Amino acid sequence: MSTALREGDLMAVACPSREIFRHITSRWGAMVILALEVRTYRFSELRRRIGGVSERMLAHTLHLLEGDHLILRQAHAVVPPHVDYSLTDLGREAAILLRPLADWVESNVHRMIGDGNGVAGEIYPRAGKSN
Repeated sequence: MSTALREGDLMAVACPSREIFRHITSRWGAMVILALEVRTYRFSELRRRIGGVSERMLAHTLHLLEGDHLILRQAHAVVPPHVDYSLTDLGREAAILLRPLADWVESNVHRMIGDGNGVAGEIYPRAGKSN
């Protein structure tokens, strides 16, 4: 591996680290990594665990993260087909870094919704709405 690729530069347009960062921090990428942090899932279990993701989008996200060597797809030769998804060592490293951010968001959501002072008026007013 060349010295230039030993470390990435997210601010450089042509650096591959930028695309990988986008995969990890995408809406569904982060959710997949955080779900798999806990245990291995089959596709349908993972889809139910995350909630709100379409089959097509989950399949696409899993494909991207597998290509980035963050998740492992293990197909079992059985009928009906059985595929397990789990984190690789790199994926576990990413989960360790994502977890504090997810915890911070969950702990501070009340400050980020409503009037910004923790007065939301209703619980989860943005749920189901896309950005």
